[in-house]
Amino acid sequence: MRIDLKRRLWQLTLPVFVDIALLMLVGCVDTIMLSHCGDNPVAAVGVVNSLMSLVFLIYQFLATGSGVLCAQYCGAKDLGAFVRTASLAIVLNAAIGLGVSAALYLWPRTFLSLMDLNPELMVHAETYLRITGSLAFFPAISLCLGAILRSSGRVVPPMVANIAANLVNVTGNYLLIFGRCGLPELGVEGAAWASAFARMVSFALLACYAARLLRRLKIKPLKPLVPRLKDLWDLTRVAVPAMSEELSYCLSQIAVLYFINRISTDALATKTYCANLIMFVFLFCLAATHGGDILIGHLVGRHRYRPAYLVGTLFMRRSMAVTLVCSSALALAGPFILRQLTANPAIVRTGTIVLAIDVILEIGRVRNIFACGTLRATGDVVYPVVVGVIVQWTVGVGVACLLGLPCGLGLVGIWLGFMLDENLRGVILMRRWHSGRWRGKAFA
Repeated sequence: MRIDLKRRLWQLTLPVFVDIALLMLVGCVDTIMLSHCGDNPVAAVGVVNSLMSLVFLIYQFLATGSGVLCAQYCGAKDLGAFVRTASLAIVLNAAIGLGVSAALYLWPRTFLSLMDLNPELMVHAETYLRITGSLAFFPAISLCLGAILRSSGRVVPPMVANIAANLVNVTGNYLLIFGRCGLPELGVEGAAWASAFARMVSFALLACYAARLLRRLKIKPLKPLVPRLKDLWDLTRVAVPAMSEELSYCLSQIAVLYFINRISTDALATKTYCANLIMFVFLFCLAATHGGDILIGHLVGRHRYRPAYLVGTLFMRRSMAVTLVCSSALALAGPFILRQLTANPAIVRTGTIVLAIDVILEIGRVRNIFACGTLRATGDVVYPVVVGVIVQWTVGVGVACLLGLPCGLGLVGIWLGFMLDENLRGVILMRRWHSGRWRGKAFA
C-alpha cells in the first residue's frame, strides 16, 4: 500500500511541477525580455506584479477553499457535494473578477500611488497595470477551474493550459516588445498585452476541460446541482482561514516593497531580478505540496490519517533536499546570471549577497509551504493563520525594515529579516504537523 501511495504521489507531483513552472515562467519571461529595455521597466513591472499577486490571491481565496473541499469529497465519493461546491466557487469568483477588472481599468494610478513610485516608473507601471488588470477577469475563473480539476486527480489539463499560455506569452512578447514581423514596438505595453492574451488562452482551455469533466460525471454544465446554504458555509469556513495566511503574507510583502522603493530604484530592480530567479528554487516544493495535498485530501476524506502523515513527511523531506541543492546552485551561479540581465554593478553585487542569504532562507520556506498547504488539506486551517500573521508582521516586516533602513543594510538587511521570518514560522508549523492535532478536522 505504501508503494502505491508513493507512486500516486509522483504521478500527481510531476504534472503539477511542470504546471507551476510554466505559470511562474509567464512573469519571469516578461522580466527577462524587458531587461533589454532597461532596469526601469523591469522595476515598474515588478511593482505591478506584486499588486497583481494580491489580486490573484483574492481569486485564490475561493479556489483554495473549493480545492480542499472537492478533494475531500472526491475521497469520500460524494459527487453531489463535489459539483455543488465547484459550481458555487466558479460563480462567486466570476462576480469578484468582474468587479476587480473594472476597478483596475478605471483607477490604476490610484492603486500605484500607494507605492510612492517616481514618475519614470509610474508611466510604465500604469500602462502595464491598466492592460493586465482590465483582463484579470479570466484568471479569476481559471484559478477555480484548475483547483477543481486537480482536486479530482486530473493534474494534466492545467499543465497543458499553461504550456499553451507560455507559448502565447513568449511569442507575443517577442512580437510586441521588440516590434517584429511589421508590428509596432510597444515595450512594456507589448508585454502587458502578451501576458493578458496568454491568460485568456489558458482560461479557454481549462473551461473546455471542465466541461468534459462534467460530461464524464453525467451532469449537464447548464444545470449543475443547486448549491445549498451549507455549501456556502463550508466553502467560507475553509477559504477564509486558508487564504488569510497567504493574504497576510502578500500584504506584508507589499509593505516591504514600499520600503525597498524608499531605499533606491536599484534596490527595487535587484529585488525584482532576485525574486524571479528564486521562484524556481522552491518550485519542486510547491509542486510536491500541491500534488501531495490532493492525495492527503483524498486520504483524510476517508479518515486514513496514518497514511496521510507518512505521505506528507515523505514529500517534505524530498522537497527539502531538492530545494537546498537548487538554492546552492543558484547562489554559485548568481553573479553570472545577474550580469546577463543587467550591466549595473551595484545590482549584481547586492543580488549576489541576497542569493547567498536565500540558501538559509529556503530551509524555512520549504517547511512553511509544506505545513501551510498540508495542514489546510487536512482541515486544520486556523493555526497557520495565527502563526503567519503574528510572525510575518513582527519579523518579516518589522525586523526586515529595521535592518534595511535604520541599520543601513539596505536590501541585504531586508532579506535577513525574510530569512528569520521564514525559519521561525517553519519551526512552529512543523511542530504542529508532527503533533497530529490536525486529525479529526476533515469536512467530508
